[in-house]
Amino acid sequence: MMSILNKVSQMTQTVLDKVTGAEQPKMYYDQQGQIKDVLKQLPQLQQKYRPTPWLSNSHVHLLYFDVIKKKTIKLKYDRIEQLTMQDGGVTAIAWYGYDLPKNTPTIVIMHTITGTPESMRELVKDLHEYTGWRIALCLRRGHAGLPMPVPQMSIFGSPSDLREQISLIQSVFPQSDLYAVGSSAGTGLLVRYLGEEGEKTPFKAAFAMCPGYDTELGFENVHPFYTKVMTRKLFKVFIQPYAKTWQNVHSVQTVLKTKTLQEFQNEYFEMAGFSDYKSYSQATNPIYVFENVKIPLMVLNSEDDPVCSIKNLEPFKPMIEKMPNIVVVTTKKGSHCGFYEGLNTQSWASKLIADFLQKF
Repeated sequence: MMSILNKVSQMTQTVLDKVTGAEQPKMYYDQQGQIKDVLKQLPQLQQKYRPTPWLSNSHVHLLYFDVIKKKTIKLKYDRIEQLTMQDGGVTAIAWYGYDLPKNTPTIVIMHTITGTPESMRELVKDLHEYTGWRIALCLRRGHAGLPMPVPQMSIFGSPSDLREQISLIQSVFPQSDLYAVGSSAGTGLLVRYLGEEGEKTPFKAAFAMCPGYDTELGFENVHPFYTKVMTRKLFKVFIQPYAKTWQNVHSVQTVLKTKTLQEFQNEYFEMAGFSDYKSYSQATNPIYVFENVKIPLMVLNSEDDPVCSIKNLEPFKPMIEKMPNIVVVTTKKGSHCGFYEGLNTQSWASKLIADFLQKF
């Protein structure tokens, strides 16, 4: 009787897996590189990622992640500390687990394109619960309603601002090992910084969730609906509240006429502190320094991501498979930064991030 029930259960699971797109993750890495030893120690990569059944559609999954789930997460940060950068600009660090023992490791998170402490609560909460470590969420200029005394912001952030934020974290917690996580647009900043620093970075390991790879081309592959919605959101977050700050930056009027993320990026270089698009891209695109990333880095993309398309990965697979310290993991489902599993919609990605970082 039990064997019949087991067979029925297995058949049901097989059908459900087919319908929901459950598959074992694919991995791209140097088969001779040191990263291969870590991959064997991560059980999630040896099993199927089974998305929450009613979230197998990428748009429903993203809507749930961005509109519904974020509102259910309860988390109170210990403090949000505003920092004045060398040029007078303002960033901040949102701390969680601030009062843990001084030698507790710290995960430094680089947030999404319009990220705030509220929108990042789920990732902060998950990583803290899985690791027991301190979290430092690095807020970029113009995000979360921060004052903007200097007319400068970047959707991908500034590596020099990040260096100042990391210096502060190190000065407060000199005994703490540091790890880094970038989410969506935050991966651009993370990888750019890691590539510029090479072996000098204090981070022991890093994780990039849903990157767009080449930032000059990535926005071209964003789903037409999301590129329009997100462009309007950029106006609402970075331009309209700071009309006074931008009054002498004449290109802002041109930026406000853009309709897509690619158009926005092509026109906003002056707002980011550059004289032309080429110099902006040379200074911010992570792909130009990607090969100089020296620490262990895991990258996660979903094949059904409507924002950071899997197509963006294709040109870089050969390079990645020659880098001994990097692995790219792709799942069939997961949408954009969702990766929910189970009926209680837990993030499969958060657990993978925590498990990976704890191996170093």
